[in-house]
Amino acid sequence: MGIDLNALHWVYLVFVLLIILVMIMRRDTTLVCIVGIFVLGLLAKNSLYQSIIGIFNSMVFAITELLGTILVISIIVAMSKVLTRTGINEVMISPFAKLIRSPSLAYWVIGMVMMGISWFFWPSPAVALLGAVLLPVALRVGLPALGVAMAMNLFGHGIALSGDFIIQGAPKLTADAAGIAVNQVVAASIPLVFIMGAVTTISAFWLLKRDMKNGLIPLENRSGEKKDQELSTDSGNKSPVRKEALTPQSKKLLAVIVPVLFAFDVVTMYFARLQGGDATALIGGTSIFILILIAVISHRNDSLEEITAYLIEGFQFGFKVFGPVIPIAAFFYLGDSAFIKIFGEVLPQNSQGLVNDLGIALANTVPINAAIGAITLTTVGAITGLDGSGFSGISLAGSVAHLFANSIGSGIATLTALGQIAAIWVGGGTLVPWALIPAAAICGVNPFDLARRNLIPVLIGLAITTIAAIFLI
Repeated sequence: MGIDLNALHWVYLVFVLLIILVMIMRRDTTLVCIVGIFVLGLLAKNSLYQSIIGIFNSMVFAITELLGTILVISIIVAMSKVLTRTGINEVMISPFAKLIRSPSLAYWVIGMVMMGISWFFWPSPAVALLGAVLLPVALRVGLPALGVAMAMNLFGHGIALSGDFIIQGAPKLTADAAGIAVNQVVAASIPLVFIMGAVTTISAFWLLKRDMKNGLIPLENRSGEKKDQELSTDSGNKSPVRKEALTPQSKKLLAVIVPVLFAFDVVTMYFARLQGGDATALIGGTSIFILILIAVISHRNDSLEEITAYLIEGFQFGFKVFGPVIPIAAFFYLGDSAFIKIFGEVLPQNSQGLVNDLGIALANTVPINAAIGAITLTTVGAITGLDGSGFSGISLAGSVAHLFANSIGSGIATLTALGQIAAIWVGGGTLVPWALIPAAAICGVNPFDLARRNLIPVLIGLAITTIAAIFLI
């Protein structure tokens, strides 16, 4: 069935290309997205005031779609704050510290623990939970701080965040843009995430060991006490909890209760078949319960005020992270059903949405196959990650995946997952230097040095993962 493309389609395509160009230039895309929404509104309604209204309404639509994700991340960060300041995180991690007897064990144990915690807490809070305890242990057994930062980056900001199987913030964004269910993206991403993870972490470990053997990476002899002190307090909180606020017995008990509650969530998800928003809501509700429980026990009389203070910190973090995401999501949502909701029935009668129309037109003019589609999605995903967010461009990856899947005739979930993985591995905290700052700062290494160490392993991983995706489409 032919689609009559009009000015709206071409303007949308031009702004998509402009957004990619701006990302390549490592500049922020917010202005381009807002101008794009305005121009589309002007063409659709031929009215200045209605196009201005469309800018606001499109952002309202985007925030409404993303609100659950923003909320759960904010709550989890708030919970991680109280775990860190009460010292419960140290007790939770201490059993793993006993397993670290060599540099190799330090790399793999830190990486695996980071991955597990990041699935539930997301990587940035997980870095804080792990850094204070395991960095000094790793340094003592001979793993350089750069190696610790690599392990936390590749396993946390790489494997855990690119799949995001538990919180499902990333799959939600890409699935919405691609017009498919979240569980489809999660299922398609499982083999790709683990192929990417295995190839990248193994190659990174081999290169690290080689350079350590050749003396190219200096070994540090730092105890990490200063970092531990810095992580246990927060200058932004007016009344940080002293670690002595809880007895050792209370810390041990709560350190058992917290993972048990999350394990219960995982079991519940499996047997109740909870996915997407329901699974996210279960994690979020459990996190609120944990936050309240620990705050009440540790703060006692001040708990009412402190619970509010922790939530405020969490929301500040959540909206700071998603601030760049909302305008670009607002633009890319216009490629699908949001356009009609914002600007009305102004597309051609047989239109299936701007992105779908472009995909059908492309299928009728350009020979697209699985190989070209996979390579393109990896490239687009990587480019969108250049802004250092990892999340701000994955809506674009979902839209492009939809476009190419229409041309190929299959593989939309695989292509969407591939674009998501590429975007987050590049921009989520493994390659772009300004996205590496949390792990680099905690480990006391230069973020540019960390980015250079990660570059070759990540590129190898992306190449092999793209080849694997070709056979899965």
